[in-house]
Amino acid sequence: MSQFFYVHPDNPQARLINQAAAIIRNGGVVIYPTDSGYAIGCHIGDKKALERICRIRKIDKDHNFTLVCRDLSELSLYAKVENSAFRLIRNNTPGAYTFIFKATKEVPRRLLNPKKKTIGIRVPDNTIALALLEALGEPLMSTTLILPDSDVAESDPEEIRDRLEHQVDLIINGGHLGESPTTVVDFSDDEPVIARVGQGDPDVFA
Repeated sequence: MSQFFYVHPDNPQARLINQAAAIIRNGGVVIYPTDSGYAIGCHIGDKKALERICRIRKIDKDHNFTLVCRDLSELSLYAKVENSAFRLIRNNTPGAYTFIFKATKEVPRRLLNPKKKTIGIRVPDNTIALALLEALGEPLMSTTLILPDSDVAESDPEEIRDRLEHQVDLIINGGHLGESPTTVVDFSDDEPVIARVGQGDPDVFA
């Protein structure tokens, strides 16, 4: 049975956040709030935890995974970013965007899009998520919590608990969230391409 933390959405309790980071480092799978609904994540290098996430969501190796970062200081380590792209991203993060880049060799191959060798990067505008990433000290391998019988992100932590408490190690309750997907901007070629229009304003990248 998973642990269930009630974390204040504006002032996250440091004790709970540090416990959550320790669970991730020890191979745990965690469900946590973002600015686009709840997400499910694990340590970037943990193959077994990633396999558990794939089973829960019923996704395959071709799925596009995302590295969720606390800020842009980690960007160049994992993604190949041109200066013009960096300036655009800097002006619009944190925010409800996912950015697609060609990945560097620091990204485990199992996280890459197998054809394009790309990885998603995002900096969420959510206090709990940012506190967790700060405590973790590195990006979190993540994907939106969309269950197999649904096409939208889960938004109610109590319903998530009812369905998944025996399949994950931790659920962070950050309150009921509206489901609003990120805008996806693909920087894998020379010019940005809007791959999906969501909560983030796409016009700034047009």
